[in-house]
Amino acid sequence: MTVALAATIAMPAGIAMAESGTSVTIVLPAGPDRLDPCETPRSVIGRIIKQNVVETLVELDYDKHTTLPRLAESWTQTSPTEWIFKLRQGVKFHDGAPFDAKSVIYSVERTVDPKLTCITRTKYFDGTDVTASEVDPHTVKFTTKTPVPILPTLLAQLAISSPNTPKGEYTSKPVGTGPYRFDHWTQGEEVVLVRDDSYWGAKPTIDKATYVWRSESSVAAAMVETGEADLAFSIAPQDATNTETDKVYPNSDSAMFRLSVDIPPLNDVRVRKAINLAIDRNAFLGSIISDQAQLAMQQVGPSVLGFNPNLKPWKYDPEQAEALLQEAKADGVDVTREIRMIGRPAMFANSNEFVEAAAEMLRQVGFNIKLDNLEMSQWLQMANKPFAADREPNIFLTMHDNNSGDAAFTAFFKYHSNGRQSELHDPELDALIVEAGTEQGDKRAATYQEVFRRIYEDKVADVPLFHMVNYMRVGKRIDFSPTIANAVELQLANLTLK
Repeated sequence: MTVALAATIAMPAGIAMAESGTSVTIVLPAGPDRLDPCETPRSVIGRIIKQNVVETLVELDYDKHTTLPRLAESWTQTSPTEWIFKLRQGVKFHDGAPFDAKSVIYSVERTVDPKLTCITRTKYFDGTDVTASEVDPHTVKFTTKTPVPILPTLLAQLAISSPNTPKGEYTSKPVGTGPYRFDHWTQGEEVVLVRDDSYWGAKPTIDKATYVWRSESSVAAAMVETGEADLAFSIAPQDATNTETDKVYPNSDSAMFRLSVDIPPLNDVRVRKAINLAIDRNAFLGSIISDQAQLAMQQVGPSVLGFNPNLKPWKYDPEQAEALLQEAKADGVDVTREIRMIGRPAMFANSNEFVEAAAEMLRQVGFNIKLDNLEMSQWLQMANKPFAADREPNIFLTMHDNNSGDAAFTAFFKYHSNGRQSELHDPELDALIVEAGTEQGDKRAATYQEVFRRIYEDKVADVPLFHMVNYMRVGKRIDFSPTIANAVELQLANLTLK
């Protein structure tokens, strides 16, 4: 007993904590800027609260590419523009409010309210006119102005929050129906969730989750290695050295540089082509970027309906890039104008090193590149409309996830004239995007494939880079294997102890 006691006292505190009780500590690459339910499609927020604190009517089955009941028990389509959803009965929000048709209607109205520019609306519901009405206390009718054949998939993105959540303003204290309650958020330090033992579903093993964030991959990996934490997202390839704990998985994120196509000299397609030709994407694979990532030609991956398999990757040809710049210069284009390349720390593992190398590749062929790495709030301001009227030409690094399986959640948001993150203004492309959203089956897929072909080959609207993979370090006491779902969520109920 004396020897055992001495060993326990000598053990680092983090390990002692990790090996006792049913609480977990999870390390994120960046901290949240808010915790509003309508922002759950953003990974920095969704990984904390989606399906943990707030739930959706419909849940995505990522493996089978289908939908499952969650807060809705069933649904039927009664016409091309009308759906009936039956709600689960006996469910309450964490503040005691009843989950019923009125609460669903309230969440829909709050999410689509233009006073709240949350990403659930701008990425998923913009371009889709959806209204919800009460049939009875446990039945909701959804009506759309035009046919939306994937409405259940769309509703898998709508987090249902308490009707006591204020409209028109963000909340930092989410209240939902999930298996965990929001406990507290200490700015710059941690977010804590605790199990709700009155939850309507099965009782999870984990009773408390503490989320912390570290931008340095090596630090996050070491925290799990020493037992200070139980799980860490976004471990860099060079730090994923432990085959027992480090697990690679395909995620739904695609990395690209968005180009400000209306601002000289980027308004010249030859300049945009030169940027694509000057970046040696293959040189990054196996070094800064995992060798299991794939070259991207579009902002959706192969698992998404609408992915175009016929697009070919840009070749690396710096000589041709220089020639295009000289041709544009001869026609009066100011190719020497300073262009701002914008990144964000910890956007993905080694993202800082990536933008530095990419900037240098562009300088080598004659571009005048100024490199800036912005913090989250500054980056978000530049990512979304309204864009500053006096902004400089920019090459903007962004990550886009589409794990919902349909190109509708990419095409409008990124490329329609009214899309919140779109730089394009093309009426013909707009009409094609709208048309694709009303189609079904093979016609839907073919129309979206043509959308992405025009964007990539005709418009050269951006610089597609990689379909990414992630490395997650999972502590030795946790039984969990990551999947593509963890790009935007981590259901604590799926974690078990060995």
